[in-house]
Amino acid sequence: MTEARPEQHRVTISDPQVMRALAHPARMAIMEHLSTVEGGATATECAEIAGLSPSATSYHLRELAKYGLIEEAPGRGDARERVWQAFSPSYYVESGPDAGSDARAAEAALVEAHMARDSQRVRDWLKRATDEPREWYEAAWFSDGMLLLTAEELVGLNNAIQELMDPYRRRLRTNPPEGARSVAVQYRALPVD
Repeated sequence: MTEARPEQHRVTISDPQVMRALAHPARMAIMEHLSTVEGGATATECAEIAGLSPSATSYHLRELAKYGLIEEAPGRGDARERVWQAFSPSYYVESGPDAGSDARAAEAALVEAHMARDSQRVRDWLKRATDEPREWYEAAWFSDGMLLLTAEELVGLNNAIQELMDPYRRRLRTNPPEGARSVAVQYRALPVD
């Protein structure tokens, strides 16, 4: 297996304004890109990822910077080019059960935006799945199940799954093997009763 770089510190977000700033499809795409690309990216490069014009993308980059989620990266030698990088490669949203209604609503909006993005990724895959090489078609996996766990066991399961995924995280992986592709993994573990 390819060696992974050490994970940088995760940023915890509890401010409802920051959560609302993130709950936008273009900003989520920009954050994901800046969190995985070495050396940062320009508004023009991020525009391709976000599906927007460079000027619209510049607006979103400034908003993300305003809330401390991204920062200017060291330049590439051209003073006319503004390069941006994520302040942290990952963030954790925490409003908690004792948070006020504003924080809970902002967290719910952000989670809904992430779920919409994840659902769109599944729909996009289904549209092109039969055109994919056989090995990728067979490697894709959809599954659900019902487990019977205590809260402590669920924490242990979540931690074990995170440990399994850590060496493969795109932002941390150095020299991935030939043929490696970005793979979206959605994992949810929620009590249902």
